[in-house]
This record gives sequence, C-alpha cells and structure tokens, in this order.
Amino acid sequence: MIKLSIPDTVEMAIKLPEKERQKELLKLLAVKMYEKGILGIGKASELCGMNKLDFMSLLKEEDIPLNYDDEELQRDLKNLEFFK
Repeated sequence: MIKLSIPDTVEMAIKLPEKERQKELLKLLAVKMYEKGILGIGKASELCGMNKLDFMSLLKEEDIPLNYDDEELQRDLKNLEFFK
C-alpha cells in the first residue's frame, strides 16, 4: 500500500470538508490517473471505491472521455455477434 504525505499547510488549504476529504481526494486521483492512461477504468473505480458505472458517470461529469481504442471496439463487436 502506498501512503501519501501531505504537508499540514497544504492540508489546511484544501477546500473540502474534513469528513469528505480522503474520499474526494481519492476520486480526484482516480479520475486523473484514468485520464492519463495510468489506470484502466476497473482499477480507477476500485481506487475511489465506486462501481464502474458510477465511475463512468463521474467521468462524464468531469468531461473526461472514455479511453476506448480500436482493439476494445473489435472485441465488443465480436461479443455482440455472439449474442445474435
């Protein structure tokens, strides 16, 4: 497990209620790591304690496009053919 240390002066400057601070910071970290391609959607949603569907909604709220490449599209189209 990685633990991050935030200086007290920075922590006091964070404009989030103390009770919600850790949860919100994890959401921000997960969104940014997903946006940068550091984490996939499954692990990013796990990082912030959300299910994939809720995390996808959060991405939409933040105007972050889904990282969806041609390989994933082909795999999904093949899976759809299976159900026809």
